[in-house]
Amino acid sequence: MFKFGFLSAILPDYTFEQIMDFAGDNGFECVEVCCWPKGKAARRYAGITHIDISELDDAKIKYYLDYAASKGVAISSLGFYPNPLSPDKETADAAVTHLYNLITASGKMGVNMITTFIGRDKNKTVEENLDLFERVWAPIVKHAEKNNVKIAIENCPMLFSADEWPGGNNLASAPYIWREMFARIPSKNLGLNYDASHPYLIGADYVKPIYEFSDRIFHVHFKDIKIHKDKLDEYGRFAYPLKWHTEKLPGLGDIDFAALCSALYDIEFEGCACIEVEDRAFESCAEDVKRSILLSARYLHNFI
Repeated sequence: MFKFGFLSAILPDYTFEQIMDFAGDNGFECVEVCCWPKGKAARRYAGITHIDISELDDAKIKYYLDYAASKGVAISSLGFYPNPLSPDKETADAAVTHLYNLITASGKMGVNMITTFIGRDKNKTVEENLDLFERVWAPIVKHAEKNNVKIAIENCPMLFSADEWPGGNNLASAPYIWREMFARIPSKNLGLNYDASHPYLIGADYVKPIYEFSDRIFHVHFKDIKIHKDKLDEYGRFAYPLKWHTEKLPGLGDIDFAALCSALYDIEFEGCACIEVEDRAFESCAEDVKRSILLSARYLHNFI
């Protein structure tokens, strides 16, 4: 049976302790903890630091683990979602450096999982990006193997608006790319942080891949989206996706979570599944944000 939790990004101004208090008080079994480098990020839900790994020592590691355990909550993963294949060398180098440090920290903490993006040079073809992926990621994965850490890549295209055009900022968006990634770097430490809303966004089956990639699904995000048919008719699939879809709480969009969870049970998934909330209808205040997490959990408990 998989553990059920949420991604800490939805409560960016909370401390680690407040996150764990809220999780424990409300019966969540795990939290995916955001571990960006300290500083401001331009993208929503980015640049969030609930554990600052630059300050980790043995005493702080013990403190974080003990505090979470005292609330009955596990840390599912250390999360950081940059663009390590960015055409901007400074951006790419900073992302790669932090990934190495994050892997080391995850191993020392006994979390043994990081959740992240592959990244992409949005101006290059898929084939060119696969070559770039192999060069950049092969040594990162080797470092993960040495530290007994699994890398779970979220399957988000990161192609929503004009600044991410034309190719998007994350390569790992479709099954044919995953097959090629796993063929080029066949390590058992490289897998997926599977989010069904992303295949649905691109018009693909979101249940079928669970069976094909059952041994590569390390972590799961529960997020919903709604595709607006009237806007799709107006703009078409080739328009910026933000023009014709919105992120919603699980149960308020189009994803069939019964079918999704049924597939996860079928493959005997025993990892962590975390709610990811990006629903702007629940962002007016911290109480609304917390309500959104609890509403999501109440709905998902029909299947969990």
